[in-house]
Amino acid sequence: MPVPFGPDMPVPVPKPRARYKRAGGSLQSQLSSESVVSRQVGVVPNGETPQPPVEQASMQTRPIKQKTPRAATIRVSRRKQAAASGGGGDQIAESSRRESVVSRSSWLDVWKGRRHNVLWATLDGPLVSLWKKRTDKFTDIVFHVSSITDVRKQEKGRFSIYFSKKHFEFMAHNKEVQEGWVTSLLASRGRDVPVPPEQHGALTMKNPRSSRVYAAICGHNLWIYNNKEDFQLGVGMTFVSMNVASVKQTGRHNFSLITPYKTFNFSTDSLRELGVWLGSLTQVIRSALSCSEVAERLWVSPWNKVCADCGCANPEWASVNLLVVICEACAGQHRSLGIHVSKVRSLKLDIKVWTEPLILLFVHYGNKAANEVWAHNVPGAEQILPDSSVDQRGEFIRAKYTKGRYRRTHPLASSQNLLNKRLCEIVCGPNVPETMSLLCSGARVLCHSGDPQCSSPISLAERAGQAMQTELLRHNEYTEAQQRPCYLGPLVCCRYTYTMSASQLPRRGLRSGCEIVNVRVAGEELHGKLEEDRFLFSQENDSAACDVLDLREVISIFDCSNGPTHAFEMVTLTDQLLCSSDTEDGLLVHLLHILKVVLPGPIDEEVPDRGFAMSRVSLREGGGLQHNEVWAVLRGGQVLIYPTDQQRHRERLTLNLETQYKIDSSENTIELVTGERTMSMQFERDHSCQSWHSLLKRAVTTERKLYQLPPNVIGNVPPAIERCISHITQYGLKVDGLYRRCGLATKISCLVDALCSSPTTTPLDTYEEGLLDAAGALKQYVRQQVVLIPETHRKLWVEAAAHTEETFRLATYRGLLKKLPSDNRITLNALCGHFYIVQQYSTENRMTAQNLALVFVPTLFPELATNTDMVQLTRELIIHHTLLFLVRHFELHLFYWTMEHIAA
Repeated sequence: MPVPFGPDMPVPVPKPRARYKRAGGSLQSQLSSESVVSRQVGVVPNGETPQPPVEQASMQTRPIKQKTPRAATIRVSRRKQAAASGGGGDQIAESSRRESVVSRSSWLDVWKGRRHNVLWATLDGPLVSLWKKRTDKFTDIVFHVSSITDVRKQEKGRFSIYFSKKHFEFMAHNKEVQEGWVTSLLASRGRDVPVPPEQHGALTMKNPRSSRVYAAICGHNLWIYNNKEDFQLGVGMTFVSMNVASVKQTGRHNFSLITPYKTFNFSTDSLRELGVWLGSLTQVIRSALSCSEVAERLWVSPWNKVCADCGCANPEWASVNLLVVICEACAGQHRSLGIHVSKVRSLKLDIKVWTEPLILLFVHYGNKAANEVWAHNVPGAEQILPDSSVDQRGEFIRAKYTKGRYRRTHPLASSQNLLNKRLCEIVCGPNVPETMSLLCSGARVLCHSGDPQCSSPISLAERAGQAMQTELLRHNEYTEAQQRPCYLGPLVCCRYTYTMSASQLPRRGLRSGCEIVNVRVAGEELHGKLEEDRFLFSQENDSAACDVLDLREVISIFDCSNGPTHAFEMVTLTDQLLCSSDTEDGLLVHLLHILKVVLPGPIDEEVPDRGFAMSRVSLREGGGLQHNEVWAVLRGGQVLIYPTDQQRHRERLTLNLETQYKIDSSENTIELVTGERTMSMQFERDHSCQSWHSLLKRAVTTERKLYQLPPNVIGNVPPAIERCISHITQYGLKVDGLYRRCGLATKISCLVDALCSSPTTTPLDTYEEGLLDAAGALKQYVRQQVVLIPETHRKLWVEAAAHTEETFRLATYRGLLKKLPSDNRITLNALCGHFYIVQQYSTENRMTAQNLALVFVPTLFPELATNTDMVQLTRELIIHHTLLFLVRHFELHLFYWTMEHIAA
């Protein structure tokens, strides 16, 4: 039977199960807080989705069905970090235009036939690649520019790319981005056709289902196509670089291509074909490992043929933001500086990072230009050699790149404003060495240019068609700005001016000579839509996406509600988003969707309330040294621990006035002591640590009952039941056989009488027998003093319990609960919520939901205690407590629950 939805309830698209496992940890955990961009978000009504471009009249009668966003449109206000790729006007010189061809990237709406998606598109020299996410290792679509037969510009940011027998439709978020893509694609059409493949043919690929594909070995890559027709057109799904792959036979006709990121499983039609493919792939892998195209091209410059730091021959590593080619020994020391200082990449393994403009940067400048800046005055006694020790090498590299001891400072280094202004001027031309000097002296890539059309140096360089400048700036976008030489002078901090010496600077936050600017600048207005595990941003409701946030990048969420304001803050390693709504329900829809994506477990009970907090932390128990990555959720006086390891169970810690906690700001750590347990939680950002500490302080000092009820409810729970639930929740959840084992009958009767007369002052024991007595007193009190289901309602409950469709039963229970008197409903809510918590500790107390239902059903329906349908009903009230009692958007949650169970 279909799930009953309200007349105004939109039917959401079910969220598919995650297709990959989140990698633990992040290399960007050391990002400077100065690179954080604040965004403010508010909920507005849904807007229309953009229509695909249509050229032929025959297509106008068959509109393309587009993917409907999962949640309401959101209005976004944010400071723009860098404009999307655009430019390429008529005034740009032909040389600059040709240079800009090899560097083009932005989010585009893409239609392939009737299929629509938002993809990250890049043009890197001869290849156009489309990715679902920027961090993906393998493309969704890739093709060589020589395969393009025509490029046509249309209205409203749309353009088409044609091949001999098919075409793709694109839509950019503004006219500049559209112009840039069309200009670059038209200018790139004169490139030579790639060398014919050495081996090609049909294969069966398991991904995980078996599908027929066409594969071809082109150079040092294995290209994979949907079919032979796409192979002939030159439009592939993805390609695999052979210098990071290995091949092995896995069956009579099967073989696997193994990479660090993914394993591709193929099957051939015969043993002969298997032998041909294995031989060809093995030969290509051997050739790719012995010869790297990137290394060979960089080594053309004699300066890049030796390590920039120690002079070792044939270096195979590079720091892509510092623009130096280095040996393996020095690369290890560069990594120790942190990714916020030096981004180390391999010349032979990290193929994706080596775009054409980056290669040209190293070929034309590289070690020669970098050392003219970073090693301008190195004393002979301090210069390291290939045989220098690890300590000598580390000390020299720290002095060179972190302290700037040997650098040549820019003449404008005494003024941060002048440095930033000069950077905005110089990136519009080809003078890369001066750009390096400015960055070395502390110029900021994220500074505001003052141009309303291009707000940052990156967007200025893109508009000017300076691909190499753009590439250099992008790799330094989130690195820590270099410390400028010490000059005494005024420092601007939060609009207050101080004059102080370097020794008087605070230890954290400010560095000597730095000018701290107010980041609360006027931002651009965007619209956002939640779609599966992504947050799509567009400049207008009916325009294409200009940016995409992967929700799996979220590391923290905090409640920011205050009085009538309903808001929460979402934090990533690089951004902070403030999301607000006029209504609590409107905010809850978005927040619940985000929690479903982020948390590694079910979130039915984690309905956010005031004081809600959630963060990814590194957890250490007691005095042990082992750290585990977990998600910590602060909700309603409890801390819930979600292990990222799905094999481990979720844990629950109850907070009270005796809970101890302390913060270590230098290590971004909070130590929490509850009972006999001590936990140390280390956060990835100081902002997350401080926010957690503030909300934790509020949660610990707030007196609350230990059972959970929704806010603003009508009705009262008998004080005796409140007292027993709170006592057992705090001390008795791990008692073996709780509610099933019987205490002393005479003592239980006396305890019930005492609770009836003075529930708040009756003494309750905390040892095991005393807790069993308290559980027995709760059962006896409810049976003797409370009627939870009135006699007139029981027939409807019996009919609902007998229905065979579970979704119908749950929907009916929800309706019957609303018909109960307010005191009955709130008391039943408190009891079922308590039993829900008890069954979560069933590994210790052996009280599963089924066992609790057998104990509790005589209390609900005394005359039907042996009826299996009523036992099932009681069990469902317990295990679906949150869904039935707490969730406002019941139909929405029931839909998700149904879809997930069908998929399972």
